[in-house]
Parts: sequence; structure tokens; C-alpha cells
Amino acid sequence: MTDPRKTHWDEVYGRRAATELSWYEAHPGKSLELIRASGIQRDDPIIDVGGGASLLSEALLDQGYRDLTVIDISSEALEKLRSRLGARARAVTLLQQDVTTFRPARRFALWHDRAVFHFLVNDQERRRYVDALRQTLRSNGHLIIATFGPEGPDRCSGLPVARYDAATLARELGDPLKLIESSLEMHRTPWGATQQFLYCRFQLASSGKQLQ
Repeated sequence: MTDPRKTHWDEVYGRRAATELSWYEAHPGKSLELIRASGIQRDDPIIDVGGGASLLSEALLDQGYRDLTVIDISSEALEKLRSRLGARARAVTLLQQDVTTFRPARRFALWHDRAVFHFLVNDQERRRYVDALRQTLRSNGHLIIATFGPEGPDRCSGLPVARYDAATLARELGDPLKLIESSLEMHRTPWGATQQFLYCRFQLASSGKQLQ
């Protein structure tokens, strides 16, 4: 059966260059800042959720991170990333899968998501996302997540989106994730519009218990 979500995103990535997408950023500076702040080591495993069109994997390779996985629902997005990485694609694991049905073969030290979670507009989708996160993040692991902020747009790429402040996002994700820091950032789209993003860094509670 055709997955309408995959079809939608394949069409989005198929008809536009990455530099024409509203969430494109030439340098993922805030994500890199939060990854550094997490204190993970260069050989710790990182998973980038919905990262097919992002330049984050290249930036992380440039900074010496060696265990990178990118998951994206769109095969078009991943093929563009593979082409862009060239020979370095061998250093990154690329997974074409819907994150809400993701069942990892291993645990990761850090889960990064810029602009996926806010597309999950019903409770069931969000619960499945959190379930996947629970099965993926290892003890003492870190979550870096960016969504549209309270004054962000209410639609993106033809789809409705949810908007969050730090408190409502923390409630959605639930215990024992602990909010470490948050900030509101203004993202400028390729055509000059501005969008408010909320960036948050979470870590498992100091008890070290696995997500349950």
C-alpha cells in the first residue's frame, strides 16, 4: 500500500532543490551548538531524524563525529544527501523510514530532530514518535529537538503543523526526559520570510533510568 506521507515528501523533495525549502539553512549553527553542549564524544552514536535535506551530517563529519545515522521518510531526500556526501556517504548510515514506526537495532547517545515533530498533529502520531524515541535513546542520552515556536507558522509545505513553547513540548515528551535548556530562534527562509523556531535540549533524568 502506498504511504501518503512518503508520497507527499517525495514530491516535495523531488520538485525543489534543498536550497528552496523553507527550513533550509546554510549552516546548522544552533544544532551544532546544542550538540557540543551535550558533551557527547566524537565516537558516540548520533541519529538525525528527518535529516535528508539538512547539512548537519556534513558539518558533524567535518567536526570529527564518526557514528552518524540519518533517517528520513523520503527516499528522494536521502538520495540527494547521498549524492551530496559523495565518497563520505560510506561514513553515514542512511535509513528510509517513517520515524513513527522506527524500531532501532541499537541505542543512540543523541537524537536530533529539526522540524519533524511539529508535523505530527494528532495524539496517536505523537505517541508513536515518543515510543520510537524511548526505544532509541540510551541511558543518559540527549534529545535535541526544534519545532515551530508559539508565533511560528501554522502550516508548512501544504500541511498543518503544531506549535510549542518549552513547557508544552516537555509535557508532550514526558518523563523522565529533563529539559536542560531552550531558546526561541528566528529562522530566515530562502525567500526572506522569518519563522519562529523553538530549540530544546533534553537529557534523561539524573537517575539514569531508561525511558519507560
